[in-house]
Formats: sequence, structure tokens, C-alpha cells
Amino acid sequence: MASKVYIERLKLTGFRNYTSQSLTLDERHVVLVGDNGAGKTNLMEAVSLLTPGRGMRRAPYGDLIKAGSDAVAGFAVFASLQGMAGSVDIGTGVDGIEESGSRRIRINGSPVRTADDLLEHLRLLWLTPAMDGLFTGPAGDRRRFLDRLVLSVDPAHGSRALSYERAMRSRNRLLSEGRPDPAWLDGLETQMSELGVAMALARNEVVKLLSTLIDDGQTRSPFPAADLRLEGFLDEHALPSASEMESAFSEMMRQGRARDAAAGRTLSGPHRMDLVVHHRAKAMPAALSSTGEQKALLIGIVLGHAQLVRRLTGHAPVLLLDEVAAHLDEGRRAALFDLIETLDCQAFMTGTDAAMFESLGSRGQMFDVRDGRAVART
Repeated sequence: MASKVYIERLKLTGFRNYTSQSLTLDERHVVLVGDNGAGKTNLMEAVSLLTPGRGMRRAPYGDLIKAGSDAVAGFAVFASLQGMAGSVDIGTGVDGIEESGSRRIRINGSPVRTADDLLEHLRLLWLTPAMDGLFTGPAGDRRRFLDRLVLSVDPAHGSRALSYERAMRSRNRLLSEGRPDPAWLDGLETQMSELGVAMALARNEVVKLLSTLIDDGQTRSPFPAADLRLEGFLDEHALPSASEMESAFSEMMRQGRARDAAAGRTLSGPHRMDLVVHHRAKAMPAALSSTGEQKALLIGIVLGHAQLVRRLTGHAPVLLLDEVAAHLDEGRRAALFDLIETLDCQAFMTGTDAAMFESLGSRGQMFDVRDGRAVART
């Protein structure tokens, strides 16, 4: 097993409610304690920008600039870490609201071609209170959750998904014209079939691997085991090869052009897939489980996937666990901290009461957060 991935220094400038903040860290977990609205989640959100995407809140970048500050100055997040390829400095930010549609990323001071380059240095997984309704909310939320899991083991997944979305938008525009060019449609649908099947296969592979890992560890976890499966794309086709799946999807789109034109969108494809989760012990859909059971199932899935990432890459991901201990009893909190420790990872955790992290002991660094300032406890 390669060395542990952890953040050694984190610096924020003009980010959310932080004018300027610098934290010096070590291999231990990071515990952020403070009242609601103090800035605990904001600090964790800054860490989430060290991976491709818009972070764990998916906020427009302009919204991340500190209110009342010079908008042209934008915001910046800087981290020094022991990464998957050794020591590395990562910086990201935007110059101002006029550039809020994209952000700059530098690795060791040099601009990167694509945000996917970040995945060479660390993988991130997060769990937030906004995800508590994952099993009862729209399928799109579960797809985003699943795609984040896939991205942490397959760095090319994100670029495939973006290319698929671009091709689908182009197809939708063509269909809206009334008499679209068939050759152009054929080309777009060929591209969509190749990318879409690759996306679906990657999702299926991760679900299969995660299900196997859950099977292996179900008796050793205090969190309920989940049964996972995917539905909503090529469900009725038992096709043995990717090429046959691509042909089936292409034909499906060709036959559905009139229907999709009338609907104003593409009605079939991997963008319609859904992650279906069942509480194994109770043999019931997660959506029908209690709120506490749903939270426990979600924690189990995230921790299981962190273990999967560790097995596949040789490095555990950095975990961002926002208010994760708030609704757990003392025994489950202690078990959660023990499980995180066995992953050999660095976890950022937040809470309003330091007593919730008592069983973590010396395994964590604690910071008091108040009004956009984080101060280490001595």
C-alpha cells in the first residue's frame, strides 16, 4: 500500500465567508466545530474544489466569492498535500464574477489542460445533509451521486459524460428544426451510442464491484447492507458485447426521432438511468425506510466505496463528512470513526458539539470555527 493521501496546508482567500484563512494540518482527521452558519461547511466546500466539478454544493463559482469583497479579485483555494504521486501544490479559483463560468486550476504552479488532471493526485468523496433525501428524491440526484463514485475509480468518466451531454444537446437542437439533416443526426447518434454505452458499462462495473465488497463486509459493519442495481437504460436487452449495445442504442434513437422531437428532449439513454437501493436486512426499498435507516444506508455505501477506491488505486480518498455524526448514537459514532481509521484516510468532519467527537480522541485535529475563522484547539 502506497503512502497515505492527506492535505498538509489549506489556504482560502475571498471564499464564502472567509476573507483569508490558513490551516496547517497533518495526517490526522480534521474536525470543524462551531455554530450553524459559522463557516464549517464553507471550508469543507473549498476542499471539494480540489476535484473536477463545481464542488459538493454545485454552486455557481460567482456565488463562492465572499460577499462584500472586491468581485474582480474573485476567490482562491490553495492546498499542499501528500498526494497519490507524491507532494503536490494545487491552486484553484476564479478572477471575478465575469469569469464565474469556469475556474483556473494550477498544479505545482502550472496551468492544467483539464480538471481531470486533479484525479492523478487525490480522490474525494463527500456526504452532506443535502444528500439525506437521495433515495426519495429525483433520479438525477442519484445519477450524480453514482457518477461521482464512478469518477473516483475511472477518471475518464467525467469527460465521457460531458461529451455525451454536448452531443445530446446538439441532437435535440437538430430535431427541433423540423427537417434535420439525417447524416448529421446519424453522426451525433453514433457518438452518443459509443459514449453512452461506455458510461453505462462504467456505472454497472462500479455497482457490481461495490455490491461484491458490501457482500464481503456486511457482517463486520454497524451500518446496514444495501442491495444496489441500475435500471432505465437497455434493461430489456441482454446483449453480450458493447458493440451490440451501441447498435441497439443507435437504433433506439433512430426509431425515436419523431417522439423525441415532439417531446423536445431525448427520452432514452444513460441520462435516464437510476440507481435503485434496497435495505437488504429488511428486504425493502431504501425510499421506504426510516430517515435514520436511509442515513445509515448512505453512510455504509460511501464508506464501502471508499474501501473500493483504496483497493483499486492503492490510495484511500479524502472524505468530506458534513454533520455526519449528528444523527448517530454514541455507539455508531464510535464505530464510524473506527471504520474511517481502518481506511487509512484523512477525513474532514463537521459538528456543532465537540462532545460528538470524543471517541475520536487523538486521531483528530479539532478546529473551532466562528464567523469565518478557524482556530486550532490546543
